[in-house]
Amino acid sequence: MTHWMVTYSPGLLYTLVILCVVLMLLESSGIATTLALTFKGDVKRETRFLAQYGQSVCTLVVVVLVWRMDRTVAHHWGWLQIVLAVTATSVVAFLVKRLVGRVRPGRPNAGKFLGPTLEHANFRESFPSSHSACAVAFTVVLSVLYPAGASIFWALALICAGLRYIMDAHWPSDVIGGIALGYWVAHVVIR
Repeated sequence: MTHWMVTYSPGLLYTLVILCVVLMLLESSGIATTLALTFKGDVKRETRFLAQYGQSVCTLVVVVLVWRMDRTVAHHWGWLQIVLAVTATSVVAFLVKRLVGRVRPGRPNAGKFLGPTLEHANFRESFPSSHSACAVAFTVVLSVLYPAGASIFWALALICAGLRYIMDAHWPSDVIGGIALGYWVAHVVIR
């Protein structure tokens, strides 16, 4: 198992932030960076399911499982770390979305940053991807609690993040920014 799966790596965080900025520059230059794939039947249902990894219902189910099944001293408050990491990540992502107001792909003014707003407007809540952020925050805590499952947790988080891009809900930089945000917030909560 690689080191970054369980412990905090500033180098990984810096790399993600730099990659996010580079992608934003490429996206703003007009280079085609989005996809518009459509899925049908079972593939559509399964991708929607996987895209919910780290979201409210998934998190709640895992929290209950950890709370009920793992009463070891080392993990006694693990369920609370999961709740705090995912909730804090969700709140921070929400605030950033409302502050920057980036327009989602395929919409008028796509990719533009429209600035702060108090109103909910889904079309202008692209950056960062909160699905990606929460999936990674969820994964970071689970990987610390259960290092043997880290590669599986990370695979699920990266699949979730990738699907946000593939389903044309976000720009690549939104997804990378979300991954960086979730990674950082989860490690702040763990400390």
